[in-house]
Amino acid sequence: MTPTVYTKTIKLPDGREITIETGKLAKQADGSVVVKMGNAMLLATVVSKKDAKDDVDFLPLSVDYQEKFAAAGKIPGGFLKRESRLSDYEVLICRLVDRAIRPLFPSDYHADTQINISLISSDESVYPDALAALAASSALAVSDIPFGGPISEVRVVKHEGEYKVNPTREIVELSDMALIVAGTEENILMVEGESQEVSEEEMIEAIKIAHDVIKIQCIAQKELMEEAGKTEKREFSHENSDEELQKDINDKLFDKAYQIASEGIADKSLRSEKFSAIKDEYIESLGEEHEKDPFLISKYIHDVQKEAVRKYVLDSKKRLDDRDLDQIRPIWSEVNYLPTAHGSAVFTRGETQSLTSVTLGTKLDEQMIDGAFISGYNKFILHYNFPAFSTGEVRPNRGPGRREVGHGNLAMRAIKPMLPSEEDNPYTIRVVSDILESNGSSSMATVCAGVLALMDAGVKIKKPVSGIAMGMISDSESGKYAILSDILGDEDHLGDMDFKVTGTVDGITACQMDIKVDGLSYDVLAEALEQAKRGRLHILGEMAKTIQKPREDLKDNAPRLVKINIDKDMIGAVIGPGGKVVQEIQKVTGATVVIEEGEEFGHVNIFSSDKESMQAAEKWVKNIVAVPEVGEVYTGKVKSIMPFGAFIEFMPGKDGLLHISEIKWERVEKMDGVLEEGEEIQIKLVEIDKKTGKFRLSRKVLLPKPEKK
Repeated sequence: MTPTVYTKTIKLPDGREITIETGKLAKQADGSVVVKMGNAMLLATVVSKKDAKDDVDFLPLSVDYQEKFAAAGKIPGGFLKRESRLSDYEVLICRLVDRAIRPLFPSDYHADTQINISLISSDESVYPDALAALAASSALAVSDIPFGGPISEVRVVKHEGEYKVNPTREIVELSDMALIVAGTEENILMVEGESQEVSEEEMIEAIKIAHDVIKIQCIAQKELMEEAGKTEKREFSHENSDEELQKDINDKLFDKAYQIASEGIADKSLRSEKFSAIKDEYIESLGEEHEKDPFLISKYIHDVQKEAVRKYVLDSKKRLDDRDLDQIRPIWSEVNYLPTAHGSAVFTRGETQSLTSVTLGTKLDEQMIDGAFISGYNKFILHYNFPAFSTGEVRPNRGPGRREVGHGNLAMRAIKPMLPSEEDNPYTIRVVSDILESNGSSSMATVCAGVLALMDAGVKIKKPVSGIAMGMISDSESGKYAILSDILGDEDHLGDMDFKVTGTVDGITACQMDIKVDGLSYDVLAEALEQAKRGRLHILGEMAKTIQKPREDLKDNAPRLVKINIDKDMIGAVIGPGGKVVQEIQKVTGATVVIEEGEEFGHVNIFSSDKESMQAAEKWVKNIVAVPEVGEVYTGKVKSIMPFGAFIEFMPGKDGLLHISEIKWERVEKMDGVLEEGEEIQIKLVEIDKKTGKFRLSRKVLLPKPEKK
């Protein structure tokens, strides 16, 4: 039976088209679509259970994005030769979709829900991440799952002074700013991206342009939903309620929670203990034999605490820890903390602390990226670790989760624009941030600590970068709002916005924004960005008290580098047959030698933390690639002796004939006893045969000529 297929086409500002198709593939899922742009195709499916599990007060949503290697005509590497665990790149796309979609499910919808997005066909010029959320939202639109969308995401870049939406890959790589923006037809939900020190005004303009395109894509999804007959959504009841209990808790605990919020307690643990105490007191007041639902008690008390804290901040313009709205927590930092690391720093802001190390490596340490869409090598690696003890918890270490991958990527994007050029930085750089304490904004502490550690390592960054996390608490009824600088963990949890901004004194290098309320105006966004700028500059000033610029030289234990450019036709001579020569250089000298072919020259990179081994390897390579010059004197080694003379290796891989008549001025009748194999002698290159390229050597011209009798 031929399936009934519904299709919508969306035109981008430059005339290119995106199509959304449903009804052909994966029809047993609750909703499925294929989104196509050029040759890029994404299959998105969504399935949600009808009922929720007991005592679940959140949405168990999982978003999985995976690229099929067949989509790019490739076979996966490794032993298994199949797609395996998600790469960091795929995890980051999962987060882009999750963060945009999750807030729009009904707050009382708690059924297990899974969204799967697969890249089934790729196009080298089309970035699939800018289409993933559109695909996921379209799948929800043609399902019966309740959802407050549709939404969409687009990439907007600034290239040669112009803003472009979902441009080709080549333009993205050459742009000054690249943002992923998500939103509904009415509101912006999420922003994430990197830039080359752009202004706050440029960023807002880019978001506006992105939103204009998002509106068109949301309208197309609504039309597709109507054509497919999926306007009716399922009914559900996933929460019990007890209005009498809710009112009782609010009446008895709101004022107490408000009082704790107003005490200005900076210590997170002490504040938590006080909030826990009023909960314990209320439960005790119910008596041991009460029949109230413990799950609902905890939920309603949490709701009361949240509203009390929010009201206090809006009423007083003060924070939980008694700070002003734009006040940054106390900062202290230290560099060179780890004696054997190539660079290290401790950065502490309030109760958030990062211990960060920098390791410099060679080209052999580059990270190989083997993906269906993106392949290549990465010379700058930043890893973020968030152990359980940083928040006083007990949790097994099972490797980095999606949050750690996302925070590390944000910090990497913040710092990367300020790294020196390829010519000025031949090293592979790995930065590792271990969060030792956490009370909000640990990813921004990673940015600050990473920059300090890079300067401590002597990496010549262009300018220091700092980061700050902004928050907001608002009340739609009264119109009141408060923008918070350097948010606490509680403020992140209770607030309406988490906006991380990083940059130098001259502009923004990266951002990540999640908005939890409808209708954030561009005026409020501009105010938040301006307040973030003041906080960013303050933090840069505090960092400068510890170290103002990169060290003049690397540390003694850091690897040194010498780079030698050679003619391309000499690359084989340095490598040797089967790598024999380069392996011998490394074995004898202890240095690491990496050879690569450039456009004009071959590049020989010699790394060593020992000066003598580097100099020995450098001399060896220079001898190999040196061009013999007629008239030059060399120290040669006798390789073989013949009746008519001896062959002398006077440069690595270069032998010349020392004829019997050129050994000394006196006549030599035969070679017996004149020279020995392995003997070193001084010789002069007297001729290079133009036809054969053979070298003629002389020893006697270096000896005093006897007087004639």
